This record gives sequence, C-alpha cells and structure tokens, in this order.
Amino acid sequence: MRPHFRFEDLEIWQTAKGLAIRFHRLADILDKRRLFRYAEQLRAAGLSLTNNIAEGSGSTHTQEFRQFLNIARQSLFEDASMLMVFESLGLFSPSDIDEL
Repeated sequence: MRPHFRFEDLEIWQTAKGLAIRFHRLADILDKRRLFRYAEQLRAAGLSLTNNIAEGSGSTHTQEFRQFLNIARQSLFEDASMLMVFESLGLFSPSDIDEL
C-alpha cells in the first residue's frame, strides 16, 4: 500500500491535478500534429502546478509553502499564455480552451 501524502488532501492540489490532466490531454493533440516541443512544454508547466504544491506542502514553514504556491501560480499563467497562443495559431478551438 502506498503512503498517503498531506498534499493529496489539499483542495488546491486536487484542482491543479485536474488541470494538469487536461493540459496533458491537450498536449496529446499537439503530439498528433507533430508539435512535440509545444506538447512537452504544456505538459511540463501543467505538472509544475501539482509538483510545486506537493513540494511546498512538505515544508514546515508557512512562508516557504507560500513561495511554492506562488511558483505554481506562475506556472498556471505560463499554461494560460501557451493556450492563448496555441488558440491564436488555430491549434485549439476556443471551446477547447474555455472548458479549462
């Protein structure tokens, strides 16, 4: 049986996990179009959301946890920016992006 981690109970981590999964699925579409670099960047920034929340939750200092939450927030802005550019390039439809 695997251990249970504190971050799994955090609503913010659960939300970020859902977003990371959606970003991964969108990246699969980019892979099919042979846009591997775009796909990898989208996946990496998506995973950064959950990873930074998880890493920060392991801290014993509130200020350090806040720093990791801020990094996760910045990754979300990175994802949003990429999706807007991809939409402008016609790689995704507005409905693909709006559901996020």
